[in-house]
Amino acid sequence: MVIAMFKRVTAFVLGFLGLFASGNSWGQDAKFFPYPFSVDTLPNRLQVVTVPIENQKLVALYIVVRTGSRNEVEPGKSGFAHFFEHMMFRGSENFTPEQRDSIMKRAGAEGNAYTSDDRTVYHQLFATEDLDQIMKLEADRFQRLKYTVPVYKTETLAVLGEYNKNSANPLSKLHELTRATAFSRHTYQHTTMGFVEDIQGMPKEHEYSLQFYQKFYRPENCTVLLVGAIDRTRALELTRKNFADWKSGKPHPEIPAEPPPTGPKKAHVDWPSPTLPYLLIAFRGPAYSDSKKDKAALDFLAPIAFGEDSELYQRLVLKEQKVDMLAVDFEDHIDPELFSIYIRVKDPSDLTYVEEQVAATINKFSNELIPTQKLNDTRSRMRYGTALGLDSSNAIGGFLAPYIALAGTPDTVNKVFSVYLGITPEDIRNMARKYLVPQGKVVVTLKTKTVDVKETK
Repeated sequence: MVIAMFKRVTAFVLGFLGLFASGNSWGQDAKFFPYPFSVDTLPNRLQVVTVPIENQKLVALYIVVRTGSRNEVEPGKSGFAHFFEHMMFRGSENFTPEQRDSIMKRAGAEGNAYTSDDRTVYHQLFATEDLDQIMKLEADRFQRLKYTVPVYKTETLAVLGEYNKNSANPLSKLHELTRATAFSRHTYQHTTMGFVEDIQGMPKEHEYSLQFYQKFYRPENCTVLLVGAIDRTRALELTRKNFADWKSGKPHPEIPAEPPPTGPKKAHVDWPSPTLPYLLIAFRGPAYSDSKKDKAALDFLAPIAFGEDSELYQRLVLKEQKVDMLAVDFEDHIDPELFSIYIRVKDPSDLTYVEEQVAATINKFSNELIPTQKLNDTRSRMRYGTALGLDSSNAIGGFLAPYIALAGTPDTVNKVFSVYLGITPEDIRNMARKYLVPQGKVVVTLKTKTVDVKETK
């Protein structure tokens, strides 16, 4: 088994190595995603994506719901996308939670879910002979979710507990305040967890929870992604069998557009307990695109300017040892998001100096061209690193799910990597000039609150 696995992975990697026929060139006609796939849409507008992989005994089932915290447009109702990730494990019309767990255990299946700004994803991994039963389970909860008021209220308290636990982490609070400061209208203003006051009010919103489910858990808003020991015919047969009667819903409300940034903003968190100080510098960045260069160019700038091999990291972290964390968060999003630089500083007195060093780095990359060799080396690492991770049905399903939510097809992977192929040093400089600018800058600091101690007579 180990030898067979090694051969599959080796063949996969060699296939990618073969794309680099001349130096660091990727090959103009090469497609990044190496597996065949099909994209079908049922009459009720449920999308089915099938990725058959030879020599696999397991099937990865990902159901992608194109609903996340971004879709929570009603005031006072943030956090429900994440909340429903919890509720989807609390029983349906034909299967209690205990029955579901028993079926999954007998099948030896692994299952979980996650929620982000733009999507909620449910995923399972199991043997192909259990596919029919697992599809029945999934179809029942997606069409016939059922929970009592007491169960609902109990779960709202669990979600509040999760929020409180996360809020004990300085990074979580830093991220939360940055969002609230950077956005004034768009729903990216709140995190996936939601505003705390909305979470606290959830126990009274049982009726709204049913409305949320009926609105967003609809076939036109979902994709069934099957990867591994499955072919298109079987995938469509089982999806039609279990999901064909699922009725389409009504159009969703529009997401409010965020106005252009009007100037730099600052915010601060007084942390109640001892911690190293944090500095978060964020800029309004572009949305995901598999045709435009904006996001792709900044995807290269992030590791080159702020990664572990960058001059800034080598100086602040290794040489001067003023910083023990320097990282960029800039994921793909449907709408324009934040290019966020997270920094943990060892001494509060160095916060200003570190911020100045980041500003100098941005100024450098906004005016100077990155050496072509450095860009090509980064491009190669990005491609190789991603390719090496696609070594199982589950890994491939997990990789594709966000792209399915963004564009509805695995082909967007080929398109975006084609855009990566065309990025030049000039593109990176131009996008730094366009996006990493003062009017779109947000600076948030967090450090332990200073307590004045007065002598008592």
